[in-house]
Amino acid sequence: MRSGFVAVLGRPNVGKSTLVNRILGTKVSIVSDKPQTTRNQVRGVLNRPDAQVVFVDTPGVHKPRTLLGERLNESAVAAVNDVDVVLFVIDAMQPMGGGDRFVASRLPADAIVVVNKIDLASRTEVLAQLTAASSLDRSAYFPVSATTGEGVDALLDEIVGRMPEGPQYYPPEMVTDVPEAFWVAELVREQLLAVAREELPHSIACQVTEWEWPRIRCEIIVERDSQKGIVIGRGGSVLKEVGTRVREQLPEGAFIELFVKVGKDWQRDPKALQRLGY
Repeated sequence: MRSGFVAVLGRPNVGKSTLVNRILGTKVSIVSDKPQTTRNQVRGVLNRPDAQVVFVDTPGVHKPRTLLGERLNESAVAAVNDVDVVLFVIDAMQPMGGGDRFVASRLPADAIVVVNKIDLASRTEVLAQLTAASSLDRSAYFPVSATTGEGVDALLDEIVGRMPEGPQYYPPEMVTDVPEAFWVAELVREQLLAVAREELPHSIACQVTEWEWPRIRCEIIVERDSQKGIVIGRGGSVLKEVGTRVREQLPEGAFIELFVKVGKDWQRDPKALQRLGY
């Protein structure tokens, strides 16, 4: 039995969460085309007859403008400690720039570079990105599509081959260590980003405040009164749509109550960030 931990890092919107979900064959991280959708380290467990690999999905490393942004970066970079393999994910469609090199400079020399979104790029673009990535002088390079799965099996074989011999860290039926309440709050935030597309992701936080199954109460925190209307929608339309979408991803019978409250400048308030788990 081989077992170990893999940290997945990169800039925002390169497809880290989609890649982790693809590898695991199930959804453990929420996804969105908005920057910094992932705000916490999320662990997903891949169980195979010969191996157990724990993937640590991380927030996208970016130039922070708030205390929340600083903490997201710290969380992401800290994930490289005490893992066996680091994946550095870059976008095949975006020229590699200073931000990518900034992230790469904080990763070990044996990190694996993953060029994602090859389903959207031409063969010429993929080759150009692989050539540019080679300047990072890392140990291996894999072109993949987290959306279609192309190239993912070869990447996974490389990862498992690097795992040391060891025990199973989690029960074989376990796919994530994320608490249920955290997962429901993340689903609410994911669907808010999808439905209320005008809103910026940093100005929304979600927290389950009551859990008496099947009744779940989730608070949506915005920074300003002017944002409440966008989140609620005309006649409550946004909240209704979000509630419907979340229930579809939960066991039958779940009842979601959504409430919107204002937490002024919560992204810059250390106490508010602590309460929200950041």
